Amino acid sequence: MRSVELFAGAGGLALGCELAGFNSVKTVEWDRWACDTMRENKAHQYPLVADWDVVESDVRLVDWSGVDEIDLVAGGPPCQPFSMGGKARSADDKRDMFPAATEVIRELKPRAFILENVRGLTRSAFSNYFSYIQLRLAHPLMVARDAETWADHYARLQAEHTSGHNEDLEYQLVPTLVNAADYGVPQQRHRVFLVGFRSDQEAEWSFPAPTHSYDALLHDQWVTGAYWERHKVPVSKRPLLTDRENRRVEGLRKLTQSELGGRPWRTVRDAFEDLPEPTVKGSRVHLNHLLQPGAKAYPGHTGSPLDLPAKALKAGGHGVPGGENMLRRVDGTVRYFTIRESARLQTFPDRYELHGAWGEAMRQLGNAVPVKLAQVVAGSVAQHLAMAEFRANMLAQDALQPAL
Repeated sequence: MRSVELFAGAGGLALGCELAGFNSVKTVEWDRWACDTMRENKAHQYPLVADWDVVESDVRLVDWSGVDEIDLVAGGPPCQPFSMGGKARSADDKRDMFPAATEVIRELKPRAFILENVRGLTRSAFSNYFSYIQLRLAHPLMVARDAETWADHYARLQAEHTSGHNEDLEYQLVPTLVNAADYGVPQQRHRVFLVGFRSDQEAEWSFPAPTHSYDALLHDQWVTGAYWERHKVPVSKRPLLTDRENRRVEGLRKLTQSELGGRPWRTVRDAFEDLPEPTVKGSRVHLNHLLQPGAKAYPGHTGSPLDLPAKALKAGGHGVPGGENMLRRVDGTVRYFTIRESARLQTFPDRYELHGAWGEAMRQLGNAVPVKLAQVVAGSVAQHLAMAEFRANMLAQDALQPAL
């Protein structure tokens, strides 16, 4: 199946789509460093990106002529207009690229799209604009008029949406807020997915069910103890539970494995299991595994605990507000994640190299979509597109059969 990637960044969503069976026709990103990451991996013949056409450009300036029969448009528009760490200006922020993404969907008419963004988009302050985004994506042919405000356009879209009229191009949209940890990513990363299917596709799609859970992790650690045995962690090196955690664990003792909500959340320790402790000299075996000195803990800047999924990586380095880009050991000492460790937390393949210095690479990773989560979502979309195509072909064959 043929796909197009918008706002590709370091390639997390695009890699997940490739693993799910899509082949990227164009991979668009405006940032030079992120493009260099994709281009260098392509030059090194990394198989997932070997055929990518990396386009370093503003999405709004790309020439889409000759790009047709696209099955999927995927992308993560810049999150800064909706991020809790930013000014949260939504439609008044020039970095709001949802209108640009809608224009690409209008032009390419893909069978489906996947767009991803921060959970801040679901905040009550953005409720009307979030609804506006969804209606724009559902009705991409209904473009804004010259000098029309988004509020006025929103009103027209609402009227069109409830009119019962059928457009030539319309999408059935499913918005979903998820935690990446629930899908086997060793990181608590809450994100909004907007997945749409063209109305002529009988996809019958719903968002994939979670496969991992916090309760299953607590059970693995504190009921059976299998987690500590697997990692060979003696009792003296295990963290202490809070009273609240102890009460929760007591409740879990009565549950069977099938009642725990899938497999255990993957932790930082799980993700780093076979990585050596980093040094300032780096590693000859592991790409981008170089110690970054200078990490410090202080109130509100505490790092990610070793035996839980990491906090959501942030697009920054030393000044990240909550110390999200630091590891906190059981004894309370901290150090920065290496680029390779951060890539593992984002489930990038080990052979995929990040271009640029530590801060630049961390920015790319902090903005990325976890590859495994992207693969889960894109894989489900691919499966349902294939089934929709199969049903359409069967109906076409039945229509050609002579009447009895």
